[in-house]
Amino acid sequence: MTDNGRHITDRLAGRKWGVFTHYLSHIQNNPENPLSQGRGGSSWNDCVNDFDVQKLADSLRRCGAGYYFITVMQGCEKMIAPNRTFDAIAGTEPGEACAERDLIAEICEALEPLRIDLYLYYTGDGPYAHPEIGKRFGFTEPRAEGVTKDFVEKWAAVLEEYAVRYGDRVKGWWIDGCYRDFFKYTDALLEPYCRAVKKGNPAALVAMNNGVFPDYRKNYRDEDFVCGEFNDLTVIPPSRFIDGAQAHLLAPLGETWSRPGSRYSGRYLDCFTACINEAGGVATYDCAIRRDGSIDPEQIEALSSIRA
Repeated sequence: MTDNGRHITDRLAGRKWGVFTHYLSHIQNNPENPLSQGRGGSSWNDCVNDFDVQKLADSLRRCGAGYYFITVMQGCEKMIAPNRTFDAIAGTEPGEACAERDLIAEICEALEPLRIDLYLYYTGDGPYAHPEIGKRFGFTEPRAEGVTKDFVEKWAAVLEEYAVRYGDRVKGWWIDGCYRDFFKYTDALLEPYCRAVKKGNPAALVAMNNGVFPDYRKNYRDEDFVCGEFNDLTVIPPSRFIDGAQAHLLAPLGETWSRPGSRYSGRYLDCFTACINEAGGVATYDCAIRRDGSIDPEQIEALSSIRA
């Protein structure tokens, strides 16, 4: 709870629905992926420099999204903003792994005038896919051996640098790969991530993902909203709160994650979002974002039918 009886998730609940996108080296900088717009295969710095934040802001404004999620990284060492802590641990130079451009700060500046809140995606397995950098952080394949306190503390320090830098401009974090079975996470091992986020913004929301389930589930004792990862748009939450955490859904509009096109009509999205909202939940829709920062037009058109 916050002051005057308000709940910390009231702001998110009031936004009703939002958009999520994956902006990653193996997608937007991959010459075989059409989302690279024919410019894949360049440096990660060049890819991030091609991102036009105004095109992103225009896409979100046109469809009426209340908030927006973007990936900071996923699996590899490529980050969308500078981070000295990461470079110090990984042994990398600025621009080698972490982009020199602070794309997150620029997205904040573009979205604030539109009253569109920014949330960020982070992971619980770090740059495991890079054989050398993964070892320096202390977590690589085989990941089923589980995370260690040493890894978590290092990876939380990277998160803390970002959280402190952006402060209250970032409203929350969706942290993937916080698996209890596969990675052997516990509340004690998840606590450093929550603490890092709250150091930057005590009002920032935190969700820790434990994978896809048939219902809404809370994974970490102190998470503010549930990750709610689903593969389709069919499940309505039973109530606003799931064991005290805000009900939240994340699912792809395309056939799978980060794919263009919409499996759902605008009418269906309008009705589904209304059902989620009436139950007290919020819905986040994964869309395909191009290298230049624009979102798939078919998906924007479908989302524009939502009247929430």
